Amino acid sequence: MTTPLFDTVCFIGIGLINGSLARAMRKTGLVRRLVAVDIAAESCAAALELGIVDAAGSDWATVAEADLVVIGTPVGAVLEIGRAIGPHLKPGTVVTDVGSVKMAVIRDLTPSLPEGVAFVPGHPIAGTEHSGPRAGFAELFEGRWCILTPQTGTDPQAVDKVAEAWRRVGSMVEVMDPHHHDQVLAVTSHLPHLIAYTIVGTADDLEGHLKQEVIKFSASGFRDFTRIAASDPIMWRDIFLNNREAVLEVIQRFTEDLTALQRAIRWGEGEALEKKFSETRAIRRAIIDARQA
Repeated sequence: MTTPLFDTVCFIGIGLINGSLARAMRKTGLVRRLVAVDIAAESCAAALELGIVDAAGSDWATVAEADLVVIGTPVGAVLEIGRAIGPHLKPGTVVTDVGSVKMAVIRDLTPSLPEGVAFVPGHPIAGTEHSGPRAGFAELFEGRWCILTPQTGTDPQAVDKVAEAWRRVGSMVEVMDPHHHDQVLAVTSHLPHLIAYTIVGTADDLEGHLKQEVIKFSASGFRDFTRIAASDPIMWRDIFLNNREAVLEVIQRFTEDLTALQRAIRWGEGEALEKKFSETRAIRRAIIDARQA
């Protein structure tokens, strides 16, 4: 039987990621008791109905029971959450999160954490376009990366325990500087979502009959973009606002590359187009070889 890593885990927000993590933790036996705090009564009710946690409610003091707290809310809510849970955290508790931006989370949460509480920021590179506890599943993290971004001086035992928890639910773990994380994710995640929202928005602005035909005859490329653009709007609003410097930098680079392709198309530069498409095809093949497709 697997030895539990933690006695009680408290999830702050019980949506897709935390709901999936709760399922995976229960499945692998790495925790004795699972509880959740969520201001949305329907999310708490769903989590209890599905049996993915043992208790759920809106009382911030619930974190006092936990030796691991996992924050899984939109990044913009972290400041107020830190202020709400800080007074209730006991010494020895480990706090982590699953947000797609790390510098802002560290900035907003760290001041509220009392002495003796370790903070190990985390980001599982996994998810779907769906949200809520009913959308979760225990296998979500299998074969996926989880990036941890602890600050200098963080208790190494806390980092090791959080890393081991992610490994037990199937993730590969990488430790990274938080600023570097935000730059990398601006390219691999944030820009693609921004492009998806833009392309679908462009289709939405078309004349009525043309828009209906775009929807009716959607090719695979447009279908993929609409899938991404269906992601939680509040979560993505907060990601862009809290990683704005890295996102704006990569948007500028993308704009320059797009202009170069526009010029190649206008002037009929087939060789330039083929060269670029061959390079990008190789990147796609590398993603497939790394089993991250």
